[in-house]
Amino acid sequence: MSHLTFVGLGLCDEHGMSIRGLNLAREVDCVFAEFYTSLMPQLEIRNLERLIGKPVLVLERGDVEERADHMIFEKVRGRKAAFLVPGDPMMATTHVDLRLRAEKAGIKTKVIPGVSIFSGVCALTGLQAYKFGRTVTLPYIDTGKLPESPYDHVKANLGIGLHTLVLLDLVAERNYYMTIKEGLEYIRKVEVQRGEHVVSERRLMVGVARAGADDATVKAGTMSELLAWDFGGPPHSLIVPSQLHFMEAEALKILAGASPEAVKGYVST
Repeated sequence: MSHLTFVGLGLCDEHGMSIRGLNLAREVDCVFAEFYTSLMPQLEIRNLERLIGKPVLVLERGDVEERADHMIFEKVRGRKAAFLVPGDPMMATTHVDLRLRAEKAGIKTKVIPGVSIFSGVCALTGLQAYKFGRTVTLPYIDTGKLPESPYDHVKANLGIGLHTLVLLDLVAERNYYMTIKEGLEYIRKVEVQRGEHVVSERRLMVGVARAGADDATVKAGTMSELLAWDFGGPPHSLIVPSQLHFMEAEALKILAGASPEAVKGYVST
């Protein structure tokens, strides 16, 4: 029987993998991994291979999305394999797609979850998970008009009192990782074009950098404050908070350095 298990690596390095995931990786016949869906800032392949005791075949986007039959499925036939991915395995649609294709090809699959940015930002900021609405991604655009759908989704979330997690695009092949400053400038440009007052220079925002790492950085403040803040290296994420529970407001002040003025007016009564 052919088996392919998707294992979440967590957010920072190889030590974010669960014990269950580590044991599975040590037991299987072969191990694949990809790092094009997210950056793990402190992970080194040689350390990962040393930890699990076997070589890791790192796949590129095309290997997974276009050449999976040859690069993965043929190698898994009659064997047990692990596919290591950043964060939580099924948070990226490319992994869901790969799992479905594997099942259709007669390869049994299962998932061992990992810590994701969705839980990571709540841990770092103190914002409550059930108060987040639809997550949006700001896409990398080198030329042409900026897509406005992220702006629309932020507006819709704010309209029903929900926070928005804004993921910032990356192009691993080009070593490009969108920064918080670039993300804010993206949103600001769309605001200028639309003029619907979804965001402003004084709008409360939260920036998160390198979630899960020892040097993780989280800062809450106005858009102007975040544009001037040095968040350091990638990966970066943004949060657009809506109305805050009083405990969320206190958490942003204590855990994310928000000033009383920055959160004033956002606390639900």
